[in-house]
Amino acid sequence: VDLNRLGAVVTKGVANVPWPGNPTPRVTETASGMLNAIGLQNPGIDLFCKRDIPFLKQYDTKIVVNVCGKSKEDYCEVVERLADEPVDLLEINVSCPNVKEGGIAFGQNPKALEAITKEVKKYAKQPIIMKLSPNVTDITEMAKAAVDAGSDALSLINTLTGMKIDIERRDFVLANKTGGMSGPAIKPVAVRMVYQVANAVDVPIIGMGGISTAEDALEFMAGATAVSVGTANFINPATTLEVVDGIKTYMERHQINDINELIGCVK
Repeated sequence: VDLNRLGAVVTKGVANVPWPGNPTPRVTETASGMLNAIGLQNPGIDLFCKRDIPFLKQYDTKIVVNVCGKSKEDYCEVVERLADEPVDLLEINVSCPNVKEGGIAFGQNPKALEAITKEVKKYAKQPIIMKLSPNVTDITEMAKAAVDAGSDALSLINTLTGMKIDIERRDFVLANKTGGMSGPAIKPVAVRMVYQVANAVDVPIIGMGGISTAEDALEFMAGATAVSVGTANFINPATTLEVVDGIKTYMERHQINDINELIGCVK
């Protein structure tokens, strides 16, 4: 894949120290998607700055670093380390369990989301994107909490919580029992949530969840400013380039000169 042709590359989650992740098995296919319980395995911020940023800097693309942590202090430590690094945006993964508050994810409680956003903003030199979890009752409440606390943009959706059972072994397929579900099956949920959030707050939205084709990406005209492709890369590494080309073809066919005409064009 020619990374120069992509608007941005989003890294996997980076923490203040290396995380080993969850025990295996931790990935399984499911109908029209996959479940993963990787547990945010990552090499830690030191190795990331030494190895991964220089690699990405070779290309003409924006670098978006996804930041994860187990406490407010963890997040802030990573954000502070990245302040003087040549990265463009920080995407804060608030689907991590907050160890100090009994394990509920930062992104499932509006007050916790507001607190982490405010704290991170104190240390960040780059714009902040809060990545919203769909595992909530009202996504607009979470969006408003993040924006009120200073989030510059939002990305949604993160994975839906799911489970798969091996009926022959009569046991869980994933060692972690539950995992995050991604892939085509979640796209209608993602499109609906992007639409709701776009009509509730006034910041740019990066839409994601089940995008496999340009047509899928274009559905996010429901309110997204940009789109992000994840799971589809597992089965077709060229997905991102096909989406870029497909959007261009669509615009030519419909005689659209400015892609901004598509953002939030359904009311």
